This record gives sequence, structure tokens and C-alpha cells, in this order.
Amino acid sequence: MERILSKPEYEEMLAQSRDKRMEWWREARFGMFIHFGLYSVIQRHEWAMALENFPVEEYEKLADQFCPKEGAPREWARLAAEAGMKYMVMTTRHHEGFSLWDSKVNPYNSVNYGPHRDIVREFVDACREYGLRIGFYSSLMDWHHPDCGRSAYDIKARERFNNYIYELNRELLTQYGKIDILWYDVAAPMEHAEGWNSLERNQILRQIQPDIIINNRSLLDEDFETPEEHIRVAKDRDWEACMTFNGLSWGYIDSNQAAPYSYNAQRILRMLATVTAGGGNLLLNIGPTPDGSVPAEAIKPLKTVGCWLIANREAVYGKVDRCQSMWTNPLCTITRKGNVLYCWNWIWPNNGQLVLGGFFTRLKSARLLGVGQEIKFEQDKYRIILKNLPEKSPDQVAGVAVFALEFEESPRFAGASAYPALNKGRVY
Repeated sequence: MERILSKPEYEEMLAQSRDKRMEWWREARFGMFIHFGLYSVIQRHEWAMALENFPVEEYEKLADQFCPKEGAPREWARLAAEAGMKYMVMTTRHHEGFSLWDSKVNPYNSVNYGPHRDIVREFVDACREYGLRIGFYSSLMDWHHPDCGRSAYDIKARERFNNYIYELNRELLTQYGKIDILWYDVAAPMEHAEGWNSLERNQILRQIQPDIIINNRSLLDEDFETPEEHIRVAKDRDWEACMTFNGLSWGYIDSNQAAPYSYNAQRILRMLATVTAGGGNLLLNIGPTPDGSVPAEAIKPLKTVGCWLIANREAVYGKVDRCQSMWTNPLCTITRKGNVLYCWNWIWPNNGQLVLGGFFTRLKSARLLGVGQEIKFEQDKYRIILKNLPEKSPDQVAGVAVFALEFEESPRFAGASAYPALNKGRVY
């Protein structure tokens, strides 16, 4: 192969190709995370092996009990498409070390044990059937491998373990055609990219898959940041918030226990509104049941979101402009594309009008997405008043109506305040 680039050279190479590689991802907005592995069998947290101090020999016995039904990945992909998601990321191998493909490097896998099937192949085929981009989650930590822990202080063990990690990812990126995302997780026990040989490994893997997108969890910046279980806008770079469906676990927990904590459609839409305003993506996780079925509490909310997105897709997908202030009044938040602000209404006004404060730019037109209804309005010095509104929210799917507000020029507004002095003169 060609020489390994220095870190500055590598970062410059990535910068030159990033816009082209990231174009589809920046417009996709919404993806499905799948955490599926041996921890699913015992219906507990995906860190159960470590947190419950399972001996390796005892945990290994779960491998023959891991028997996902035929067609399970197709069920995930169908729901993802129905939910309006544009890509999926699946745990090909979690920290427990069990690979879900026919690995020659790691005999501890789903072809030699359990279902005796290549679950990664089934996942890839399902994604392609439903037109979804394909992401592989790949743990750097491996509790099953004897060299993992000792690699922190034993150079020979570190060399063997890094080679093992490289070979696993080489298999994944050479056996299934074009792959869109490599989603690393938990770079432990080594604390720096040098200890993981990340610079060399990622360059070699990118030669195999030149268009691939890589996250920042191999301790290099790579292509995008990954705030976990919270939504945090990353300044001046791409980012994706990864969220569990219930705030409890990435792996499966019995539906009767997890359901009270699970998100409804409106809460998922709030997350979508926030990531869209910040120019990021939402990767929302489901942990399939032991047989691979989608948890019951996830189905209705995701299908509801998908129906809502059909009517309101204009406010979510595609290239967006970041909004530093989301608020225009206590009932709404906004997303933006050029001269158009999309006003997401969470609580419908009870007096037939909606007042939006803090605007410095003249409004050209207002309409309701979905129904396409033109809305009458008035505008004074700082306020926009949307008038003659229906008695109830026109959105019959989730109760979240969206107004498209087109301005005569790029909109300037002061967020929640109609008075610039209270915002220290700051406008957006």
C-alpha cells in the first residue's frame, strides 16, 4: 500500500473529500441504531457481562441460546423505512466479543454458534431491499479476547489485539459490498489513538471503502461527533446524537418493564426538531427481543413519526441552516432552510392566532405544511401574528403542525425576545 500519511496529511485528505462523502448523510437526518447480541438472550443491559462479573466460560454458554428468527433484520429495516429513517447502524460485534458474521478471525460468531447464520449478511440485504444506507457498529473493546485488558501495559499483547481489531474490520468492509458508515465504540483500555494504531488502521480501511464515513470514537476526529444520550450541537462540524428508545438500555429489556419509560411520537419529533435546528442527525436505537423481533412499545411511535414525516418532510430532510436560537414563542420551535423558517407548533393556540416574536425581517408568505393551506398574517415592528387559525391543530397524526414562513430575505430574529436590548442586540 501507499505510505501512511501523517495526522495533518490525513486530516487534509479527509477535508478534501468530506463534503462529497457526507452529502447523503447531511440530508438523511434520521437513522435507526440496532443493538443485538448475546445480552439480548438474558434481556438485560448490554454491559451485563462486565457489570455482573460474568466469567467468560459462563457467558459463552449464551451463544448457543442466541437464535434470532429468520427475517428479523428485514423486520427492522421495514420499520425503519416506515419511520422515515434513511440509514441503519447495527452492532456487528459488541463489547462481549461475539461476532454476528462468518468471521475467520473470530470463531466466536453466529455462524459457528446459535443460529448458524450470518446475521450481518441478512442485515445488509435487508437495508438494500428497503433503500437504507448501511452502517456497521464495531467495538474496539472486547471482553472475550484475552489480549484486550493486558494490551494497556503489554506491547506484544497490544500488537496482537490491534491486529485482531484490524482484521475484524477488514472482513466487514470486504465481504458485503459498499458500506456507508463505520461506527466505532469504546476505545478501551488504550487511552490515545496512538495506542490503537487508529491512524494507520483507518487509512487502510478507507482504501477498501473510499466513500465510507467514520465517527470519532477511535480517538481521531474523523468525520462526525457522536454525543450519546443527549443532544449537543457540535460547533463547526458534523454530529449525530445517538439515543436509546427508553433511556434505560441499548439492549433489550422486557417490554412490560421498559414501556413506561419509552418515547412517544411527540418526544421523538422534539428530538428531530432539535437535531435539525442544529444541523445534526438523530440515530435512535431499538434493542430487539431475544428472537429478533422489534419491541412492541417501539412500533406505534415510529410508524406515527413516519406518517408525520410524509406530510412534513420539507422541514426535516435535506440541507438545513443551523439555528442558534430555536424559540420564537413558548408554543413553537424552528428549523431553517435559507429564507424559510419552519415553525414547529407543539401546543395549539386557543384563540385562533399565533404570535411569533423577535423578527427583524419582513415575512413574504405563510403556509401550513401537509395541507398546503395559506395562512393570513400581520407583522408589526418585531411581531408576526398568524391569523384565522383552525380551532384545533390541523395535524391529525401527532398533533404537531408546521408553518412554513418564507421571508423576503434571510431572516433575522432575536429568538424569544421582541426587544433586541434583552438579547444584547444579538440577532440570527
